[in-house]
Amino acid sequence: MAQRGPRGVLYALGRLERWSGGDQIIESVQRAVRALPLGPARDILHGRPGLGHPLHPALVQVPVGTWLSATVLDFLPGVRRGPRTLIGVGLVFAIPAAASGWTDWAELHRQQQRVGLVHALANSVAVGVFTGSFVARSRGSHTLGKRLGLLGFVLTGVGGALGGHMAYRQASGTNHAEYVPHAVTPGWHPLGAVSDLPLGRAVRREVDGVPVMVVREGESTVRVLAERCSHMGGPLSEGEIADGCVRCPWHGSVFRLSDGWNVKGPATAPQPAFESRIVGGRVEARIRQYAERRTAGASAA
Repeated sequence: MAQRGPRGVLYALGRLERWSGGDQIIESVQRAVRALPLGPARDILHGRPGLGHPLHPALVQVPVGTWLSATVLDFLPGVRRGPRTLIGVGLVFAIPAAASGWTDWAELHRQQQRVGLVHALANSVAVGVFTGSFVARSRGSHTLGKRLGLLGFVLTGVGGALGGHMAYRQASGTNHAEYVPHAVTPGWHPLGAVSDLPLGRAVRREVDGVPVMVVREGESTVRVLAERCSHMGGPLSEGEIADGCVRCPWHGSVFRLSDGWNVKGPATAPQPAFESRIVGGRVEARIRQYAERRTAGASAA
């Protein structure tokens, strides 16, 4: 007898991922977010300069923490001023948290965006409810303020659960190239004849079974980076090569060919880079971290 599929939270979220009814709204919001004249602030909202991972999860800790604290204090008798102050602080920090979240959301896959839209809706309603709670407390309606605060925290929990699904189930915001240094064994690996590599154009090859992007810059210079973009796994070998960098064809992240450094977001993590050499007209490569470890060990000795 065939078993029926699960009917739980994951089943409901799976249906949400596949539901295309709101895709027109998603496309409109995505265009609006991408069209915002943010300039360098866009990379800051992504968390690219120095942080190494999305900024949004760090920013949401403040409103979630203050609203949780306010909810706990509401259960203590005679405490009124503290919860209102905490709610106000959370509302202030909810603004940059939302800005960073929308900036990241605009560069996700469609299935992630569908869940993300509901995540943002739950959080937006929570902000509205907490605003009502703050106003009610300011006017002396503490009972109403407590009720609204509790409802707001429940909505915040729903939004947080959806955010967790996006991060840990759908892998939004994670480093999609982190596995590369662990999958490539130490030592030099063949990439083929240098004469087979077109000058100044990226091609796809494999190092120890791991896809890589290879660019021949001259007779004796070959650059090798992990093929899948650290942002969302885009194929870098299909990207544009310019000014010593490669631009991901999916979301526009720019990586330096010499060392994989991410010079432009939305990618927040550098691209795994390989050291290369030419021996007898053939190219060999090894993951850069192994070369660095060997050098460090020799220096320590």
